[in-house]
Amino acid sequence: MKKSETKSKWLHLRLSEVEYKQLHTEFSRTTDRKISSYARKILLGKPMIAGYRNHTADALMIEFSKLIKDLNGVANNFNQAVHVLHTLKQPAQFGKWLVTYQSEQKNMLEDIRAIREFIHKTAAVWLQS
Repeated sequence: MKKSETKSKWLHLRLSEVEYKQLHTEFSRTTDRKISSYARKILLGKPMIAGYRNHTADALMIEFSKLIKDLNGVANNFNQAVHVLHTLKQPAQFGKWLVTYQSEQKNMLEDIRAIREFIHKTAAVWLQS
């Protein structure tokens, strides 16, 4: 993996409204995600990939990142519940744990169902295109 150099110098640039709109129009036609990266390539004459950036895929990646965060939360809650189960020593504690865990399990299964539903809807849309 290439180690990136720390960017510590600033270049301030003033543009007219027309120039600014032109810059953003050209930037939107590239695969760069940051305008600073795009401008740096232009100023330094570096090669860049000019082409269509799939904004739908960008939005999809954002949603998938949210789903991963949700799944990590579900897994964390499950691990915590199992950890509590392993620390119980008396039979009366098992009954209390079971009642508490059943409500947590219901919430967890609902979260998983929502995630599964989103994935199925996304796949259906993806397969139609």
